[in-house]
Amino acid sequence: MTIRIYRTKHGVKHDLGPEHPESPDRLYAIDDQLLASGLEMVCEHADAKPIAEAYLTLAHSPEYVQSVFARAQHLSKAAKAHPDANHNDSNPVTWLDDDTGMMEYTLLAALESAGAGCNAVDWAMQGDDRQAFCLARPPGHHATYDGSMGFCLFNNVAIAARYALQNYQLSRVAIIDFDVHHGNGTENIIAGDQRIMMCSSFQHPFYPHSGAPVSASNILSVPIEAGSTGDVFREKVSHWFNALENFQPELIFISAGFDGHAEDPMAHLRLTEDDYFWVSQRIRRVADSCCNGRVVSTLEGGYDLSALGRSVVAHLKGLSHP
Repeated sequence: MTIRIYRTKHGVKHDLGPEHPESPDRLYAIDDQLLASGLEMVCEHADAKPIAEAYLTLAHSPEYVQSVFARAQHLSKAAKAHPDANHNDSNPVTWLDDDTGMMEYTLLAALESAGAGCNAVDWAMQGDDRQAFCLARPPGHHATYDGSMGFCLFNNVAIAARYALQNYQLSRVAIIDFDVHHGNGTENIIAGDQRIMMCSSFQHPFYPHSGAPVSASNILSVPIEAGSTGDVFREKVSHWFNALENFQPELIFISAGFDGHAEDPMAHLRLTEDDYFWVSQRIRRVADSCCNGRVVSTLEGGYDLSALGRSVVAHLKGLSHP
């Protein structure tokens, strides 16, 4: 097995309070299941480095990036003024939108989360048959060119895709997003960029109320009705794989969201771990055919902690079993 897991130092420190579903417990739950399954012992492990600020503009406007840094600077000053305070009290959370907040450690976590994708690209491109999983938060696929959204500050997968195209002179990459919520931010950023094919499945109609109809010819959207089971999911996404073979990506990215699981409280699909194993294995087979097995996967959603951990294990097993 050549899967490498990238972790971040500040991912567990980004904490918007006990009521927020995108919590540090998500990372702990995944680690627990990796240990229980034995995958922790057979995967490679690496620490993610923070992304350089200049690379953020591969996917975001300079004005938006500057605004996030300015918010972080304000929070840092507030934290230093109250060094012993709990962040729910005097150490404040500032909200960029209705769902996406920042506290003292959020910018550091977000820079590491975006950096993990680029670090994974560097590693994957150094050899054949390399798959990486970025066990990092905050997630990214709702972040648009000029704004935050849906728990996401920076669009980790779009940045990594553009980083690969720029730094390794690739001609074609693919992004596969099977999160239950449409990756509207990713589509916003890469729509019309014919170097990138995006295959996206999502519950529809549902938050963020986008994705159908598609916005550009390089997007393959698969809207799925609430209550659909894994059999429906598999049937609907099966045409992705011939399209990907025809496109011949030189590197495949995954926005790996597991909130379509039947046990997840945030949505209404009925997927199981077997479905995540199946789609991950199919992606791996395309990668073997097109790009020497190179895959970079980034964590997106998944909010039932047990289901999330089990689904990540299934995902990694699928990627490792062509």
